[in-house]
Amino acid sequence: MNKNVVRGYVLAFVALGFGLGSFRYSIGSLDNTGPGLFPLLVSSMLLAIAILIVIRARYEAPDRLEIKVRSIASVLAGLVGFVLVSKIVGMIVGIVVLVFVAALAGSSYSWRSNLKISAALIVVAFAFQGLLGLHLGLY
Repeated sequence: MNKNVVRGYVLAFVALGFGLGSFRYSIGSLDNTGPGLFPLLVSSMLLAIAILIVIRARYEAPDRLEIKVRSIASVLAGLVGFVLVSKIVGMIVGIVVLVFVAALAGSSYSWRSNLKISAALIVVAFAFQGLLGLHLGLY
């Protein structure tokens, strides 16, 4: 199966899901926007991009779809590890676990790069907590 066609269909499915979900809220008008307008606009743009991806894929040489179970398992294990470690120890350690485990899905693995990504995400988490007043349970 063509990898780009699958990408287009998955993106269209996500766009339709959010677009249809936005109708549960009032759309309003451009003068007085409702809470459903922004998700509807963004999902409409995503759907348009998805349609273009599918059309373009029909005219290009097909890229074979390879399902890499190890990569999928690494990302899912990183997410599960993040949730479990965040609940037990704190979000800072959870972020580090997420980055290091999910990075196993890639073709190259760099401790230095993972440390930089972890540090950047921890800074973002502190910024969210400090600037927005969110209680994230960082430690």
